[in-house]
Amino acid sequence: MDSLTKRLDELEIRASYQDRLLEELNAVVTDCNLRIDQLTRQNRQLQDMVKNLGGSLDESPDE
Repeated sequence: MDSLTKRLDELEIRASYQDRLLEELNAVVTDCNLRIDQLTRQNRQLQDMVKNLGGSLDESPDE
């Protein structure tokens, strides 16, 4: 019975460790998704800025 208790304790420790690891990974994934969203918005803004500059780039300042 002692070995069964020991095995059960080890399984509980592993499950506890895995739960904590999953919580940490979830936090990392959530942070990454927020950053991706932010970068996507910034990218769209930059694309819009470049499109708006496109018309003024057709004419050279030397002309």
